[in-house]
Amino acid sequence: MISLDTIKQARSRIASIIEPIPLSFAPRLSQEVGAQIYLKKENLQRTGAFKIRGAFNKIASMDKRERLCGVIAASAGNHAQGVAYSASHFGVRSVIVMPEATPLLKVSATKRLGAEVILAGDNYDEAYAHALKLSQEQKLHFIHPFADDEVMAGQGSIALEMLEEEPSLNTILVPIGGGGLIGGIASVYKALCPDVRVIGVTAKGARAMRESFKSRSIQKVDSVRTIADGIAVRDVNQKNFDYICEGVSDVLEVDDEEIASGILYLLENQKLVVEGAGATGVAALLHKKLDLKPTDKVGVVLSGGNIDVTMLNLIIEKGLLKTDRKLKFKVILIDKPGSLQKLTDILTQVGANIVQIDYDRVSVHLEYGDASVTMALETKGKDHKEQIRRKLLEHGYKFNEIF
Repeated sequence: MISLDTIKQARSRIASIIEPIPLSFAPRLSQEVGAQIYLKKENLQRTGAFKIRGAFNKIASMDKRERLCGVIAASAGNHAQGVAYSASHFGVRSVIVMPEATPLLKVSATKRLGAEVILAGDNYDEAYAHALKLSQEQKLHFIHPFADDEVMAGQGSIALEMLEEEPSLNTILVPIGGGGLIGGIASVYKALCPDVRVIGVTAKGARAMRESFKSRSIQKVDSVRTIADGIAVRDVNQKNFDYICEGVSDVLEVDDEEIASGILYLLENQKLVVEGAGATGVAALLHKKLDLKPTDKVGVVLSGGNIDVTMLNLIIEKGLLKTDRKLKFKVILIDKPGSLQKLTDILTQVGANIVQIDYDRVSVHLEYGDASVTMALETKGKDHKEQIRRKLLEHGYKFNEIF
């Protein structure tokens, strides 16, 4: 594990650039889960994620000769911004290699912070290999996003803050990608409060670390696929794996649908924009992945908020459909005056608000004299949705719902 002194030194180094965001009690979530839930909002850090802690500590701990050579990193986004910000702070050249599919939001943000961005590879691991090659060719100092003790020490400063603010927490939920965040946090709790359960949460589409933890030996997977791009790590690092086996009580798993529900829940109920990785802990709570008692005090690390707006829009749209607050359907009408008005009058009677409508009378798939109407309605829940369906059927409309 990382020594407590190393983590305390890291906290001192990064104090000037870390936002003092208090650990917040979440009353509504606590009521729903049946335990006392506290949120550590690292999505509100100045680069939008916890990664600034480790990156800044690493560059701050380098000597001037190392800094003069410049730094390079591989990242899906959050580590990239942390390194870019920290390098600019010290006047150091930074090169960031990102996977080709990295959301534009994260690419642009990294460039604005002063880094040179290179897109290479289909995933993090391929970008990582390219960054190592460039590091050797250009003599740049490579900053690993998680398999580095100084980086992990910076991340571990989160646990020191949580302990000071709420020393009675007995369970900590932490997202796991490569394991740097949970390695640092577990190191603190292992040293100061060994009875506290530190529990990791992985994405089902990036399951190597969980499978490795469960079998107590490193397991390989061929690929990763998850909306939680911040924890979409394919390979397990031996050092981080050893730390996790020593300091972590359990590793849970959530799928993309559960992660999406966590993102939507935080947006609606906590007024927080959180990315996929950052929502895994809340997703685990909402979907009852662990047994909790009313007396349990749970700290949940919201690791970042740098979600691509197109992904957020998709999550909101799907979430409204799944929670019965929106209904989409397609119906065939006779293409004559009054047909559409008759349909809309029926919807008015049941209090359905039309938010989108498409009227197609020229499709080659239609019979002559027919029109295809696609509608999206605002609905008020499951009962209201069922009332709309019954009303349409009563009036002889045959419709297909769109999901």
